Amino acid sequence: MGKNKLERFAELRTFTNAHEYLFHEREKEFKLKGKWNEEYFKNTHPLVLELGCGKGEYSNGLAEKYPNKNFIGVDIKGARIWRGAKTAIEKKLSNVAFLRTQIEFIENCFAPNEVSEIWITFPDPQPNKERKRLTHPIFLEKYKNVLQANGILHLKTDSAELHEFTLEVIRDNNLKLIDATADLYEGFHAEREEVKSIKTHYERLFTAKGKKITYIRFSFEK
Repeated sequence: MGKNKLERFAELRTFTNAHEYLFHEREKEFKLKGKWNEEYFKNTHPLVLELGCGKGEYSNGLAEKYPNKNFIGVDIKGARIWRGAKTAIEKKLSNVAFLRTQIEFIENCFAPNEVSEIWITFPDPQPNKERKRLTHPIFLEKYKNVLQANGILHLKTDSAELHEFTLEVIRDNNLKLIDATADLYEGFHAEREEVKSIKTHYERLFTAKGKKITYIRFSFEK
């Protein structure tokens, strides 16, 4: 591990807006489970997650746009979480936090009905490992266990394969498809403005290369 990365990991542990729940802790629940609003944000605003948040561009962008909502970016990569948390501190964003953990442990970190909305932005499409895709039914069942009954899920990806796979999962599991497009920036009217206006580092790279960005919005309620 390089010196810069070691320094970032050390600094990350001093940030009050960054938390960790790692593999060796998996037998116990995270200390803020069911208490994120009460003990951390200290309000009753809706709680929104970004899964696989990378450097936190979406989490921070949403936090700036919606001061009356609370946001948590989730990722296992410490160096990426460091960047997101540091940016939030620099921008004095009090309604966003970051959680370094594996998405498999989401039920250990959030209580039933604690989350109002989930964003999945440019995840690894896992071309040869369907069960590891973040929209596989294995993961969707975990999300369902923390989402409110009317909770919304969003997927933005440059992967046509992941896009089509997710549509199949929605259909096969009788979920509610709200919006879907295979080309977000070509003739699609997004009801939610931030779907287009907030862009991650990877989205900018993909669009610069001429790749189409896809989008799906769905829920568990028919």
